[in-house]
Amino acid sequence: MAKAALITGITGQDGAYLAAFLLDKGYVVHGMRLYEATPNTQRLENLLTQYPDQFHLHYGDMTDSGGLYRLLAQIKPDEIYNLAALSHVRVSFDLPESAANINAMGTLRLLEAMRALNLNARFYQASSSEMFGNAPAPQNENTPFQPCSPYAASKLYAYWLVRTYRDSYGMHASNGILFNHESPLRGEEFVTRKITKAIADLIAGKSDVLKLGNLEARRDWGHARDYVEGMWMMLQADKPDDFVLATGETYSVRDFVEAAFTCMGLPVFWTGSGLQEKGLCRRTGRLLIEIDETLFRPAEINCLCGDATKAKTQLGWVPRTDFAGLVHEMVRADLDEICANDVPADVTNHVYAAE
Repeated sequence: MAKAALITGITGQDGAYLAAFLLDKGYVVHGMRLYEATPNTQRLENLLTQYPDQFHLHYGDMTDSGGLYRLLAQIKPDEIYNLAALSHVRVSFDLPESAANINAMGTLRLLEAMRALNLNARFYQASSSEMFGNAPAPQNENTPFQPCSPYAASKLYAYWLVRTYRDSYGMHASNGILFNHESPLRGEEFVTRKITKAIADLIAGKSDVLKLGNLEARRDWGHARDYVEGMWMMLQADKPDDFVLATGETYSVRDFVEAAFTCMGLPVFWTGSGLQEKGLCRRTGRLLIEIDETLFRPAEINCLCGDATKAKTQLGWVPRTDFAGLVHEMVRADLDEICANDVPADVTNHVYAAE
């Protein structure tokens, strides 16, 4: 009999990649999504068409205890992947109570529903490298946490809940402490996708200048497709545990910008400093990038770099996509989307030739 999995936050980047991964393995996949007046399943349309008998969507909300209880009672999943979150760090400063209610208390509601139902399911919690804050890099499972945002604090509460329920009730519950993972499915509000989408729009003549915040922030960037496999590996282990997933390499936002523009034949050079710094095209002198102080976080994290030795040793997990490959895939995907919308051939031919 096929295993059943429930994925909260199914409509996000990770939910879409994880659903595809599990469906390919023969799972029956149930996804929980928020009700919205406009469709929010764009990332899932191909899967819904390809797996009509294996893939099912349900309305649900991490702030609704009764709804979570009924959903678990109905599905009786073998595995639960809790990916639902208010996941944008900068926005969590504007909506700190929502971040706590969804990310922290939502996890509590889900664990309590499992306990009340005596549900013998394996549980994955999407923890975050943001919990480390400015702790010295590289960070691993033994690094002390120093959260620097409402988002990180809410994720840390959920992390400790998972450990508490695991130790107290014998649940097979694991935390995946994932470092930044990106893809063409990343939301446009996140800096990596903001950059690649802006480049495609610029090439198509739809925008003029890319506005960014802190160019010096360094992150450990991997591909979401690789990381969802690690989530699944954690729940296949005999014993639950907590694992860092990361590439072990860091690049700055500036590095990402330069790599992305260079992919499209638009090498960048910088002029000015601080808030007056600008990025110009080395070939034409055209203004490409400006700094916007409203995009800086109230409390910035300088460097996140993960040590995934434990996951590699105990689970056999390794990231397959390098930084250059990730950037190229994201830029190319946004350009392909633009090209599908009647962009003049002389524009796209020039850019593709630059690759």
